[in-house]
Amino acid sequence: MADAVSGNWVDRLAPRATRPYLRLSRADRPIGTWLLFVPCLWGVGLAALGSGFRPWDVWLVVSCGLGAFLMRGAGCTWNDITDRDIDARVARTKGRPLPSGQVTVTGALIWMLAQALIAAAILFTYNRFAVGLGIASLALVGIYPFAKRFTWWPQVFLGLAFNWGALLGFAAHQGRIELSTVVLYMAGISWTLYYDTIYAHQDKEDDALIGVKSTARLFGERSRIWLWLFAGLTLLLLMLAVVLALPDDAGPAKLPLALAGIWAMGWHLAWQMRRLDLDDPLSCMMAFRANRDAGLIVALFLAVAALV
Repeated sequence: MADAVSGNWVDRLAPRATRPYLRLSRADRPIGTWLLFVPCLWGVGLAALGSGFRPWDVWLVVSCGLGAFLMRGAGCTWNDITDRDIDARVARTKGRPLPSGQVTVTGALIWMLAQALIAAAILFTYNRFAVGLGIASLALVGIYPFAKRFTWWPQVFLGLAFNWGALLGFAAHQGRIELSTVVLYMAGISWTLYYDTIYAHQDKEDDALIGVKSTARLFGERSRIWLWLFAGLTLLLLMLAVVLALPDDAGPAKLPLALAGIWAMGWHLAWQMRRLDLDDPLSCMMAFRANRDAGLIVALFLAVAALV
């Protein structure tokens, strides 16, 4: 695959018969799993700011990682099923398993259901409120692949789906969601608008030819301005979420530590923007992938602050 990680484990180690299915799940391109997993870590970390970590949280973090891998795989399989005709007309995606004929639509549907069922088994280890939230996310997963057909803002729908883990992680820890959780969710959506607009610039020429909508095409030459706005909004909302989540009797070190992680993320986003060339697909892909580290910085500092 054109955008797969060089020397990835699927190409090197996976049995040949399984490779098309693993590529459907983007197992050879793990950045999407990270970007789905990071909001879960944010949610758990934000909840722990107020109540501290519990032994259960070890399973919570591990299961969120497994769930992110499985649900990202199921979501990407669904996306490829719905987009197989479009993917066949885009240079970067025409080699995907469905448009290239390596996997049938029936085989892809069975593979999608298998991943979703295993993820459901993990979800049902959580409390009832979190289970309900997890089930509700399926509507967003189902709608997202069609968004680029009817709106210039499909990245909003991706943000709604990809950052649901912030709500789920918090709810699995606390048994509820709070105003801080909603603000954290909004920060994740803004972050997704930032990184997925960069991602969409890789395909803007092909998208224009076939009529696919995206924020990259909508913003055009003004994209850098919009990217700075999304980056700034992400940081402001993250700071607000932290302030709202901290209890009145929080230790004096918690707030500075948590805010330090958000400021560090800001420096990382600024570093990305200095290096970014929106007319160079390789530069766009590198900046897009760099957001794994940007998100993990915040997760790490939230965890440290919660442990203080």
